[in-house]
Amino acid sequence: MEDQQSDPDDVTAARPDGPSTTLPTGGDVNALGNRRRRRPLDEAPRGKRQRRSRATTAATSVADHADDVGEETVAGTDSVAAAIIDGGETDSAAKRFHRWHTILVAAAAAIFVASVTFAGASLHTYLADRAAASTRTEVARTAVAAVTTLWTYTPETIDTLADRATQYLSGDFNAEYRRFLDAAAAPNKQAQVTDSTEVVGVGVESVNGPDAVAIVFTNTTATSPLTKNVPSLKYVGYRLAMHLDGSRWLVTRMTTVSFTDLTPQL
Repeated sequence: MEDQQSDPDDVTAARPDGPSTTLPTGGDVNALGNRRRRRPLDEAPRGKRQRRSRATTAATSVADHADDVGEETVAGTDSVAAAIIDGGETDSAAKRFHRWHTILVAAAAAIFVASVTFAGASLHTYLADRAAASTRTEVARTAVAAVTTLWTYTPETIDTLADRATQYLSGDFNAEYRRFLDAAAAPNKQAQVTDSTEVVGVGVESVNGPDAVAIVFTNTTATSPLTKNVPSLKYVGYRLAMHLDGSRWLVTRMTTVSFTDLTPQL
């Protein structure tokens, strides 16, 4: 067999020092280049992958930081605006509170003054009414004691009746009553008359400063041996004019306003 010389232009011929390699031709060469350019990141050399990963991470961090800064800026702006609004609302609320506080204090003071005034007026009226009631009570008590003393006696006590009655009578009326007793004492002692007076009703007609008028109604019973001790019953009403002398009420005048004789007729 003849040895054939290889064609120097035949690129497909086997190399004497290594295995034969089939290279793509035409468009296949371009395809190979495209495949090399489109190699995935994870198929890139390790050093390049690390550099690309760090660059991507750095870019992501920068973007995230920018977003955070933007959010913080917006949040800060919102916080400032909210603080300004809250500050304005706080000032407005404080002013309203101060205004209402002033109004309430003034109203409370007015109510307090009105209450004190009303209480003072009520207390004054109460004390005045109480003093008037106390005065009327004292006038009535004195009138009852005076009438009971003046028309209650026995044959043994008639001589001292004027002295007992003095504590209830004023000067002029006291003198008039003594004259009456001087004239009536002897006949009543001789007839052994016993006179007993019971007050059945009393009222104060008026009180004007130191002067007062009282009405007293009485049942008077008189007995005597001359009438076989048959009681003489009389219903008598008196009007007493009284005057305050120091701390005591004294009778200045006594008049009869009603008289009914209820003595049984034998």
